Amino acid sequence: MPSDAKILIVDDHEETLYALESTLAPLGYRLARATSGDEALKQVLRGQVGLLLLDVRMPGVSGLDVVRYMRRVEQTQNIPVILLTGFGADQELTAAAFGLGVADLVMKPIDPWSLRTKVRYLYDAYRRHRALEEEVRELRALVKGHADAPGRPGRPALPQPDTRVPPQRDSPAAKNRT
Repeated sequence: MPSDAKILIVDDHEETLYALESTLAPLGYRLARATSGDEALKQVLRGQVGLLLLDVRMPGVSGLDVVRYMRRVEQTQNIPVILLTGFGADQELTAAAFGLGVADLVMKPIDPWSLRTKVRYLYDAYRRHRALEEEVRELRALVKGHADAPGRPGRPALPQPDTRVPPQRDSPAAKNRT
C-alpha cells in the first residue's frame, strides 16, 4: 500500500469533523473527511484509505450500512473501521458492529489520547499487512518467473533443502542419536 494512504473521518456534523481532525493531526497522517455515508463509500472505493473513523448514525446511509457494504467488496473488506457513537452503550449496536468486524466502537465524547493510540496501532498494522501482501505477490511472481524460465523444464522453482544439514540439538532426531 502506498505510504500516502489516508485516514478517512466521516461524520455529518462539521464541529465533530474538526474536533477529530484536530485530535489526529499530531500523528502526522494524511486525513480526509466525508459528511455522509455515500461520500465515504465513494472515497473508500477510490482507494488509498488505510483507516476509517465512522459515525454510526447519519442521515441516509448509516455507518453500519457503510461497513456492511465494505465487507462485501474484496478491495475494502480488510480496512479497519472505528465506529463512533454519541448515543451511549447499546447491546444491539455493539453486537452488530463487532459482528461486521469493526476494530472498535468508541463513545462520544472521545478521549483524545485513547483515540490517537488506537488509530496509530490500527493504521500502522494495516499498512504492515498491505506491505506483506505486496511482498508475497512479488515473491510469487519471482517464483513463477523462475519456474517458467526457458531451459529449466522439470526443475523445481526453488532449490531443495540441503539434507546433509545435521538436525538441531533439541530435535527428536538428535536425541535419538545419543
